[in-house]
Amino acid sequence: MNADRAVEIAQAGLTEAADPDKAGPMAAYLKTDMAFYGVQKAGRTPVVRELKRSCPPDDRSDYEAVVQALWSLPHREEKYLAIGYARSFDAYVDATSIPLFASLIVEGAWWDLVDEVAIKLVGRALAKERAIVTPIVTPWIVSPDLWLRRTSIICQIGHKEATDIVLLDGACAGNLPDGDFFIRKAIGWALRDYARTAPEWVRAWCTKHADEMSGLSYREATKHLA
Repeated sequence: MNADRAVEIAQAGLTEAADPDKAGPMAAYLKTDMAFYGVQKAGRTPVVRELKRSCPPDDRSDYEAVVQALWSLPHREEKYLAIGYARSFDAYVDATSIPLFASLIVEGAWWDLVDEVAIKLVGRALAKERAIVTPIVTPWIVSPDLWLRRTSIICQIGHKEATDIVLLDGACAGNLPDGDFFIRKAIGWALRDYARTAPEWVRAWCTKHADEMSGLSYREATKHLA
């Protein structure tokens, strides 16, 4: 099975590249007790490449099985490989895979895992199938799960002129009362990114909501506005 083969490749590749001296500092930086091999991005890239070459999915079920098999392994880097594998097969980065991606977000529950899923997987699916994905993502604006809320805010980063401003406005405005750092940072990040495309829109938005925005959100959003 592809899932079994993928696990073998992932564990062998990460074991070979492991640097125990880096494992502790990587865990400390991310404030997690999860185990690390001590393999940074440059060392993981060849493993993702080998997974793509050796374990192309036979179908959607196989794709999901490989992602979940890698994700379920105990080390942080194996979760990064799961996301990397998921990104490697664009045909499956679509509306049908949103439940899979949402599960990674909820289970990942930290920025290093969530943000890539939010932008590169959910965001990619949204860009491809807006009419289908927007009604799925919109309820996340008020989800009890913080990381789904963060995803609703940042999932359009990089969409430029294709950005759905109704969704962006709703996600940012709908989360202004939230005092959590990761929500406030997300609002500023999403607006700052869109300001590269529509600075006047973002400037007007920040003016309208200035009294509601946290200092962090406002500073981030207006960082590059004259």
